[in-house]
Amino acid sequence: MFATLRLTTIFRPTTILLLSVGLLLFTGFSSASAAVAMPQFSLPSVTDGKVVDSGDFKGKVILITFFATWCPPCRQEIPQLVELYNEYKTKGFTVIGLSVDEGGASVVAKLVQHEKITYPVLMADRATARSFGGIAGIPTSFLVNRKGHVVKKYPGFVPHSLLVRDIEAVLQ
Repeated sequence: MFATLRLTTIFRPTTILLLSVGLLLFTGFSSASAAVAMPQFSLPSVTDGKVVDSGDFKGKVILITFFATWCPPCRQEIPQLVELYNEYKTKGFTVIGLSVDEGGASVVAKLVQHEKITYPVLMADRATARSFGGIAGIPTSFLVNRKGHVVKKYPGFVPHSLLVRDIEAVLQ
């Protein structure tokens, strides 16, 4: 009786562990193979009002970030995004800022000038946010590979080291 009880006690945690690992591996592989195409958009630039089309960036690795001027973590990310853009732009990488500010392009343009943002910053609309699956909070960023597939979603502030690691992996 005790031998059966002991075997059952050992067997249950082991079974649970194996099932958990199997489930994690299965879901990891299935989500990696189900590539999601980046939603297409045509939005006005905050600096000159010219419409920028997502197709203009075909073949590039893109970090798309939804942000607002009044969002402290968004503003905290800007210097690292400028740095990443400047460091990797010659390797086929770009950052696209999509502002969800309700104050309009003039408010965002002031931030672009003040922070010396060199990457494209566009005014997002609700349809664009919905096409990315809805934006529950800001900042929210998406890493897109050269084939135009979203490979990572980052809700919230993203550490610089994580972005560097992921960008370099996708650029290869």
